[in-house]
Amino acid sequence: MIALVVDDSRAMRRIVSGVLRRAGMDVLEAGDGQEALDVLERHLAAGGDVPDIACIDWNMPVMDGLQLVTTVRRRRELRSMALMMVTSESEQSQVVKALAAGAHEYLFKPFTPEALLGKLELLGLAPAPVGEPATAGGASWS
Repeated sequence: MIALVVDDSRAMRRIVSGVLRRAGMDVLEAGDGQEALDVLERHLAAGGDVPDIACIDWNMPVMDGLQLVTTVRRRRELRSMALMMVTSESEQSQVVKALAAGAHEYLFKPFTPEALLGKLELLGLAPAPVGEPATAGGASWS
């Protein structure tokens, strides 16, 4: 399985990517929505498969998470990719906007590795169990 992690925080990308890698997923990373589209283009041009899941932050420079969700949903070749917002935006109106734009799930920061993996299971993406706690830049979850 392949995941795309999109977050402007390098530490958060490391945390999310670490959990997903320990669960047996290959991970692509991007720091904003436009970079995510560029990473996807290069990955697909090199013969890679469409990622199974994209974990997307909302507040990012250049192209935010909602714009990325909207753009991905318009592209036929990417429609099979599940989209999950992983963000501190917790207003009900934000959740509704993201789901209406095409996101499949919504996970609030901060979260535990188990919560992230639970959302993947809800999407039918059952990863391997997590072995060790995720760590990045001094942050850790046990």
